[in-house]
Amino acid sequence: MDPAKASCPTVTQRDQWMVESQVYDLYHLFASIPPNAQSVMLELLRDRHMEFLTKGLTHLGSSFRVLDAIRPWLCYWIIHSIALLGESVDDEMETNAIDFLNRCQDPNGGYGGGPGQMPHLATTYAAVNALITLGSEKSLASINRGKLSNFLRRMKHPSGGFRMHDEGEIDVRACYTAISVASVLNILDDDLIQNVGDYIVSCQTYEGGIAGEPGSEAHGGYTYCGLATMILIDKVNRLDLPRLLEWVVFKQGKECGFQGRTNKLVDGCYSFWQGGVVALLQKLSSLIIKQMASPDYEEGLAVTPHDEACHSGQGDLNRSSSVDYHNIGYRFIKECGAQEPLFYSIGLQQYILLCSQEQEGGLRDKPGKRRDFYHTCYCLSGLSLCQYSWSKYPDSPPLPNAVLGPYSNLLKPTHPLFNVVIERYYEAHEFFTKS
Repeated sequence: MDPAKASCPTVTQRDQWMVESQVYDLYHLFASIPPNAQSVMLELLRDRHMEFLTKGLTHLGSSFRVLDAIRPWLCYWIIHSIALLGESVDDEMETNAIDFLNRCQDPNGGYGGGPGQMPHLATTYAAVNALITLGSEKSLASINRGKLSNFLRRMKHPSGGFRMHDEGEIDVRACYTAISVASVLNILDDDLIQNVGDYIVSCQTYEGGIAGEPGSEAHGGYTYCGLATMILIDKVNRLDLPRLLEWVVFKQGKECGFQGRTNKLVDGCYSFWQGGVVALLQKLSSLIIKQMASPDYEEGLAVTPHDEACHSGQGDLNRSSSVDYHNIGYRFIKECGAQEPLFYSIGLQQYILLCSQEQEGGLRDKPGKRRDFYHTCYCLSGLSLCQYSWSKYPDSPPLPNAVLGPYSNLLKPTHPLFNVVIERYYEAHEFFTKS
């Protein structure tokens, strides 16, 4: 290497060194103080987070005007964060949220970013998850499933993917938001899943992760979306799961948080996007072992679909058109997986509590960044996955040594396929099974 070039680091290298230095300072401070002071530093500041979140539901400053097209996301991020903390909004706030989201619902199906805006798959996912998290019969009944089903079918593309909106982009994110909504609302069928598996398989890269579209770079958010979708349509055995696992575990950096892509900075939101990938793979541990043991895999050949039922009790849809799609997410959460986490769970909890948590409430990307509702939602979601990562079932209370800091830090468990608290998912599953 040219010595002149070696002494001139790239912008990314300088940013990485700065993050490492900031994280090191926090960890060094933590290691140098007495145990009672360490306990204080590791405490989840529930009351301050609740104050930050509830204020966001009642009033947002003028700086939020730039987010006018994603207002259902703000509802979801805040309401889901409150639910993870074991709290709920009051009756008036719930009614206001339902009424607002109902005004975002397009007459022809789906939800827009605000009243009168065009329906979009991303804001449809956010609105549906927010209404499920509110959990009342009024909120669940407000979703027009018939019109929403028509919207999803209109977004379906012959490639197997989905468009995000009319004439919009086609990517793995669109596949996930469409399939997730259809699954939880009990409107998923063979027509909606046709060729979806082919599209997502074409997005798995040489690294093992999944890109947003064929030919692009593997990315944590898209990998979560692709893997969750393949589970929900019962085609997860078509992915190269060992290579995917190898990719994701190496995205947990020296800071103990996750990065979203190779050679990128750590970011608190990937506590869920990448942590969620690992949580899903933990449930698929026997299928991963099976793929690795196959002669084709040992010879370095591509993994091919098989007819045996996969670990979660699901078979390959290529051989049957009578799969009970609505219950895939329900059965998946009930299955056992690997008995210990496939990533450094305690280390990730440490990163979230020491580096992402703001003392004034709310959570952030990394030291030096500002708190926001997006990172609050996904840092708390990742923290929840960490806390239950040693549990045989995700809704059974974890042992104290699985929870970093005081046991009062324990959050509600979230469903790793939908990212709604599990008890709200069960209620929605029952409601849409009967209706």
